[in-house]
Amino acid sequence: MEIPPDYQYKNYTHLHVNAIRGIELFNQKDFFEAHEELELAWRAELGWVRELYRGILQVGVAYYHISKNNYAGAKKMFERAFAWLNYYPAVCYGVDVDQLREDAKFAYKTLLNLGAQQIENFPPYLFKPVRIHKDEE
Repeated sequence: MEIPPDYQYKNYTHLHVNAIRGIELFNQKDFFEAHEELELAWRAELGWVRELYRGILQVGVAYYHISKNNYAGAKKMFERAFAWLNYYPAVCYGVDVDQLREDAKFAYKTLLNLGAQQIENFPPYLFKPVRIHKDEE
């Protein structure tokens, strides 16, 4: 996937309305509803930014699976999310993609260290929000 050079001129307000709502829900830790909104944005978007929505969505689904003690589901969603998020620059449309990747990788490593038998001990404070650079609007 090639990202066009004009992405740097886009900010958070250029995201699909459902993506903005999905990120708000994600940051409220309502991962199920965040998934619904981000999926709507992903389906509606035809451009390259749609896979950013998918990456955020999949991190949220991984967090949701962890909250339900579903080790295999969480592991799979993290791995899928990394595949999509790795294409994006540090900040894209105001979304701090680097921080999202870093937070998700730390949560993923914690999940792997705990394993399926200890997933109930996953610290929920590791469900970090998606950081937005709104000052770039």
